[in-house]
Amino acid sequence: MPGTGEVLEDTLAHGVPLAGTAGQTYVERRGIGLAIAESAGVRFAPDFGGRAAVIAGLYDRHGTLVSVHGRYLEVNRMQDKMLTVGPGGGVVKVLDGWRAEPLIVVEGLFDALSLAVCGYACVATIGRWVPWLPEIAAGRAIWLAFDAAKSGEAEVSRYAERMPSSQVRRLLPPGRSKDWNTALVKRGRGVVADWVKRCLSV
Repeated sequence: MPGTGEVLEDTLAHGVPLAGTAGQTYVERRGIGLAIAESAGVRFAPDFGGRAAVIAGLYDRHGTLVSVHGRYLEVNRMQDKMLTVGPGGGVVKVLDGWRAEPLIVVEGLFDALSLAVCGYACVATIGRWVPWLPEIAAGRAIWLAFDAAKSGEAEVSRYAERMPSSQVRRLLPPGRSKDWNTALVKRGRGVVADWVKRCLSV
């Protein structure tokens, strides 16, 4: 955490298991079961840069912790929703992450957790470029499941330009949902799971 002198491992270790905390209440309100969140390494930090947050580690391809990402439980008008500390170059992975077929890449932590609820492995970039991703995606189909917004389309273009050795495909949330967690909360697990299954089979 900036200004503390602590290393990333300490920052992550300051979090506690989700069960029985305000963090559990928060993830469940967003449609994510406790088991799914904990399997992705999500923890609760009562004080993450001054506010309570759910946090998760981002890891490089060798399993080294390179960043810690936090999503705040409460946000006022002038406050940031998220905070990520560390040099970057990693992802949050759910289920088998980048080792799964197909390879699905999302933007946010809750996008990844939402797809995991539906039974799909993926990795979340947290809006940062992941320099080793083109190498592990070479020769594979990669589905870019970023937000259905201008920012998401910009991310798709950026990744597609840097991944000439992959079959880059676009995966949008169902209907008019902005992102995968919105789709999960509004439409339910069954609808989202069926949508992803149909898209991947095309």
